[in-house]
Amino acid sequence: MKTYSSRFEAAISKLYQAFHQGNLNPECCNQCAVGNLLDNKDYWKHFAKYHGSTTLTYVGHVNEAFGKRFNGYSPSELLSIEKAFLSGCGYVLPINGRNSKPKDPMNKDLQFHGLIAVISKLCELENIEDVMDCEAIFSYQPQALAIA
Repeated sequence: MKTYSSRFEAAISKLYQAFHQGNLNPECCNQCAVGNLLDNKDYWKHFAKYHGSTTLTYVGHVNEAFGKRFNGYSPSELLSIEKAFLSGCGYVLPINGRNSKPKDPMNKDLQFHGLIAVISKLCELENIEDVMDCEAIFSYQPQALAIA
């Protein structure tokens, strides 16, 4: 059995619980992917001006510069995780009232696609093989399709 970092294991566990307990909401800073990673707290929302943006605010820059970690993640890592989740859920980012968004953000299929994107992002941050990559699981490299 492969072992992963404690922050990766904790993140997967929290996201799994949130998904299955109905506590995953892409439009709520306490219940989105990062909100759940940070124990349903929303202080992280001050790291960016808009939900889904990866541009750090002054508060985000200060925390980043001082090397602050929140459950193991830097402010820029948290924003990249949230961006992956929202993009995977079908949002046009950043969420600002003008960009389009899914009709039903609580749809389980939509949330599942968001979680796949988050887990891939977490693997990237850990520098490990993407556990969601089916090509790796099946040892298969798809070939380019010839279209007639």
